[in-house]
Amino acid sequence: MEQLENFIDGGFVACDRHLESYNPATGEVHLQLPDSGEEEVEKAVQAALRAFKTWSKMSPKQRSSLLLKIADAIEERLEEFAEAESRDQGKPVWLAKKVDIPRAVHNFRFFGTAILHTLDTSTILSEVQATNYTCRSPVGVAGLISPWNLPIYLLSFKVAPALAAGCTVVCKPSEMTSWTAHLMAKVMKDVGLPPGVCNIVYGTGPRAGEAIVKHPSVPIISFTGSTAVGQRIQSVSAPFVKRLSLELGGKNAGIVFKDADLDKCVSTMVRSSFINQGEVCLTTSRIYVQEDIFQNFLDRFVKMTKEIKVGDPNDPDNMLGALVSKEHMAKVKGYIDLARSEGCRIVCGDEDLNLPQHNRNGYFLRPTVVCDVSDESRLMKEEVFGPVTCVVPFKTEEEAIRRANDVEYGLCACVWSENSGTTHRVAQAMEVGTVWVNCWLVRDLNVPFGGVKMSGVGREGLKDSLEFYTEVKTVCIKH
Repeated sequence: MEQLENFIDGGFVACDRHLESYNPATGEVHLQLPDSGEEEVEKAVQAALRAFKTWSKMSPKQRSSLLLKIADAIEERLEEFAEAESRDQGKPVWLAKKVDIPRAVHNFRFFGTAILHTLDTSTILSEVQATNYTCRSPVGVAGLISPWNLPIYLLSFKVAPALAAGCTVVCKPSEMTSWTAHLMAKVMKDVGLPPGVCNIVYGTGPRAGEAIVKHPSVPIISFTGSTAVGQRIQSVSAPFVKRLSLELGGKNAGIVFKDADLDKCVSTMVRSSFINQGEVCLTTSRIYVQEDIFQNFLDRFVKMTKEIKVGDPNDPDNMLGALVSKEHMAKVKGYIDLARSEGCRIVCGDEDLNLPQHNRNGYFLRPTVVCDVSDESRLMKEEVFGPVTCVVPFKTEEEAIRRANDVEYGLCACVWSENSGTTHRVAQAMEVGTVWVNCWLVRDLNVPFGGVKMSGVGREGLKDSLEFYTEVKTVCIKH
């Protein structure tokens, strides 16, 4: 059995306390990792502080070169990373190879090249004969806490811009999915990243995560995860007035108007509802369909959903693998039980799974479609974070907007219509950070990404991420 060690000051450091990590596809322990606390975090922060003195002064070209080497090394080890992510998180290997690992490579390459272009500005005030200019410097040691659902993808989305900007980092990946972070540490060591620039401590949120957030020498925190933990981070970090980026929960809506192109819409909405077992913060878990086409949409949506194959993540024919843990599967099943108790109509999802013998103790669940759901049901208000989607009818544009916005979250939404006036009006009215029109999850790192309301604060993307990790100073010189 693999036993991970913390990555501190350029080396792998043992810990005398350990946690067990389960393979979701088999239900068996496949990994042990450190149960880090304040002592381990302190060592990592001190290493990052020492490294910051030289890393922050290194030229953008030098930092860029190392980030590009990291990208190349991850790409060369794609198969190894994909296998590790699948065993850690339960997702199909094909999905990790097609999306997660290539996106991690892209993150390092994108920010590694973007840092070569300065963010500094200058202006001349001719009427008072003065010149203003701004200069940026890295903030310091960044605490980066990433979730379990897209382990290397989201960790790299934090590490790459932080290192590119000149910060050093202390990372805490989820204790449920730490293997790809370990592989990334090995890559960083192999390519010659200076010791202490990137440190990785494993463990739980209450022990390792909170120690990072509370540390007075970590002035900046980037977190992706639940709203409840985000609220805790805000509370704990408040006395230090830390800079925060919090990408939190979502209860995302899709609105399908009667003039939508259903051939494109249905297949995309099935993917947006269930990909990665529904364990994506951007998942569409509420679909509002104009009543003129409701039954047609539902019939096609259910037919395609029933065709989804669920099972062994190593089988390329399976679209869905296992949920991340036994506890999480119980939580998701609890929402399906809630639907039954409220008299909702479960249109599909009850069918038996025919799993191979070695997967029968795994955490597998068929994608489930629920209809006849009240807007006040917890199914329509709370983030399920699993393969459960509610499909309900609406009459008017105003009604769809009101109902879609009637949740505490505001991460993203989808709008489907062939009428450009409709799409522009509805997109402007949605209380979310991102609206996809006639598509889903089309990402461009040049544009801001983040949520509103209880879905978080701060934005990520080229300009926003690099600005987040740097301090700006304005200098005014009178001629």
